[in-house]
Amino acid sequence: MKPILVFQTDFTYKEGAVCAMYGVVKSVDRELEIIDGTHELPQFDIWSASYRLCQSMKFWPEGTIFISVVDPGVGTSRRACVAKTTDGYYVVTPDNGSLTHVKSTAGIAEIRVIDESINRLRGKGTDEVSVFHGRDLFAYCAARLASGIISFGEVGPVYEPDSIVMLPLEYPEFNNKTVSGIFEINDPNFGNIWTNIPQSLFRTAGFLYGDLLNLKVINDGKPHFDMDIVYQPSFGYVKQGEPVIYTNELMNIGLAISMGNAIERYRLGYGAQWKVQFRKV
Repeated sequence: MKPILVFQTDFTYKEGAVCAMYGVVKSVDRELEIIDGTHELPQFDIWSASYRLCQSMKFWPEGTIFISVVDPGVGTSRRACVAKTTDGYYVVTPDNGSLTHVKSTAGIAEIRVIDESINRLRGKGTDEVSVFHGRDLFAYCAARLASGIISFGEVGPVYEPDSIVMLPLEYPEFNNKTVSGIFEINDPNFGNIWTNIPQSLFRTAGFLYGDLLNLKVINDGKPHFDMDIVYQPSFGYVKQGEPVIYTNELMNIGLAISMGNAIERYRLGYGAQWKVQFRKV
């Protein structure tokens, strides 16, 4: 069976960019299966691209090829690459930080620069286009790899995984009865927000479901939020409209409002500047 192609971009469906990429894939090989991860990543948000790759990858069959296009540096000297993870997946992406979470969790076994003299779309009036590598480079190369026209070794020259562009990562800690971390990403449809703190660290701290925890949020070094909130397995353990600390589907700690929107109510964002501290009341 040929590998599945899973696409994620910040393109949206407001114009024909996604359609053009899929047309390129089908022009290479009509049998290839294309799946949408998301095309609603925040514009230019490389951090979100990196996180969303890591979020879903392990649930796909080994050998699946992920195409991730959040590329504010398109047409510049940043590398276009295909990475092979240590557990057998492929990621076709600009090497601009989008591999950060995958490299830090799954690991990168090998990475290659896409050879544009072989693996770039030609003959469609695109030869001098510099602003749509999603179509002309990433989709085309991914389709050739998935169809078996090229092997991974024929993508282009290999380079050292240690030279992959990495975004700064924060790591959670347990110190002096306090578990600390950051708000790492949001759940935009439901208004929940997720930390980088694994449930296992809560267990180490002795935090149990039903405990009342104090949550402090610090944004850019300034206090933003301070509240005592119950820790529960899911949203229905509190009344509608009440906040809850819970364990999300990735086994990390999150904050939600039962049938509400915590992001909007508490004006929360994500990233290294959004520090969180949990302590048992």
